[in-house]
Amino acid sequence: MRRHLMATAAFSVLLATSGNALADMEAAKRWIESEFQPSTLSKEEQMEEMEWFIEAAEPFKGMEIKVVSETITTHEYEAKTLAKAFSEITGIKVTHDLIGEGDVVEKLQTQMQSGENIYDAYINDSDLIGTHARYQQVRNLTDWMANEGADVTLPTLDIDDFIGRSFTTGPDGKLYQLPVQQFANLYWFRYDWFTDPDIKAQFKEKYGYELGVPVNWSAYEDIAEFFTNDIGEIDGEKIYGHMDYGKKDPSLGWRFTDAWLSMAGAGDKGIPNGLPVDEWGIRVDGCVPVGSTVERGGATDSPAAVYSITKYIDWLKQYAPPEAAGMVFSEAGPVPAQGNVAQQIFWYTAFTADMVKEGLPVVNEDGTPKWRMAPSPKGAYWEEGMKLGYQDAGAWTLMKSTPEDRAKAAWLYAQFTVAKTTSLKKSHVGLTFIRDSDVRHESFTERAPELGGLVEFYRSPARVQWTPTGTNVPDYPKLAQLWWQNIGDASSGAKTPQEAMTALAEAQEKVMARLERAGIQGECGPKLAEPQSREYWLSQPGAPKAKLDNEKPEPVTVDYDELIKSWADANK
Repeated sequence: MRRHLMATAAFSVLLATSGNALADMEAAKRWIESEFQPSTLSKEEQMEEMEWFIEAAEPFKGMEIKVVSETITTHEYEAKTLAKAFSEITGIKVTHDLIGEGDVVEKLQTQMQSGENIYDAYINDSDLIGTHARYQQVRNLTDWMANEGADVTLPTLDIDDFIGRSFTTGPDGKLYQLPVQQFANLYWFRYDWFTDPDIKAQFKEKYGYELGVPVNWSAYEDIAEFFTNDIGEIDGEKIYGHMDYGKKDPSLGWRFTDAWLSMAGAGDKGIPNGLPVDEWGIRVDGCVPVGSTVERGGATDSPAAVYSITKYIDWLKQYAPPEAAGMVFSEAGPVPAQGNVAQQIFWYTAFTADMVKEGLPVVNEDGTPKWRMAPSPKGAYWEEGMKLGYQDAGAWTLMKSTPEDRAKAAWLYAQFTVAKTTSLKKSHVGLTFIRDSDVRHESFTERAPELGGLVEFYRSPARVQWTPTGTNVPDYPKLAQLWWQNIGDASSGAKTPQEAMTALAEAQEKVMARLERAGIQGECGPKLAEPQSREYWLSQPGAPKAKLDNEKPEPVTVDYDELIKSWADANK
């Protein structure tokens, strides 16, 4: 009798388990049918992927986890839709907090310093790759996936399909973060104005070359001057040849750490980041940061860096709306959509979704944009083989201070947000591509005409020249805050560009000196080099580069439609 009762009880547990699994599969099927379309997988393959999640999540069923990201459209979709789907399918409850980018870094720093498990996983910028690789306080995902996390690592994750995997790889060749969204900082312009025959003729008559996408800063400056002062008005409205922002505020720092110096040509050749001198002007010896000033072989206060700041200030004063100088990033972002800006050299493609909304002055009645995006023009010091601009890559990061069971449950959710079952639909919502297979899907071929060049750019060979902050930066949170304070002095006129950049370079070295004394970053921590004369370093090959006799070389433009065709041909 006792054996019979035990058998009955076991059978009841089996039935309950089986019933739960069936319910989970029904939830997965419902989400696949109603939400996760289109996908690069067939519905059968999607169900197989979801079945894996259900089985892998079984030990963590009923657990509640907390993750955090900054607030952008992509992460709003994850927090509101994917977290709900994951909870229904796996039984793991997810709270996905949305906070400011600076707040994410602050929470991360607090967890690093205190060891307290504030969040079970973070989506933080891959700009911290140098920080994570040196402090060794985050789980190295390469080893995690092969060992402790092997039982919760998706067999169909397909790391090679992630277009930003090089951005989240440390100097040791290990993957420390998993990309979850990406967007580049490109050139934006009014295609309808640039192709207007009268405007083109007027430009050609004045400058002697064709109005088109500027290849270099010389042409960008001419176009800014032309639209601001020669055209001046269109349909009775004052227009401007440039847009930017200049208020002394933390967001001003992003404006420059997001690769402005590399666009000017201040660093060395190398993809994803210049070596030995990167786009922050920091020189490394192997993986060891050795300086930021020209006297230590750095380029933060080099002639090319000073040129970049000078151009920024001149263009802001001469060609942007007067109120731009008092704006922060979030205030300046929507301005081009209002219809009175001809071009913007520094435009985040994260604004694409907001720039194609029906009824905007920059959108045609048929829903196609009046604008286009294209590669950023390059400064006078730029050389072939250098990175050309910035690409933001938010990436999943697991702290070592997170208990293993919570890290495993969070890793399952992280993979769910980037899995092939969900990633294509998410790309359509947020327009922040992470997978090559998503970029090339036929659904984006159909949608491309509505997106102003975004799809063409991400399918082009040019995309590798836009990269995040790299591994030369030993402590992103500490160093990044120095930029807005010092460059803000140049923007406000309190210091000359040279004075501001010298102050910035010296401030970076003070932080690196403190890190060196602390000795907490291991063999790749900073070790400042002995200073030498500026003349010595400026006479050496590569960065830092000596001042050019002519910082405005011959302007060059390219026809946008020919550019797009060349990209398409390169993909054949």
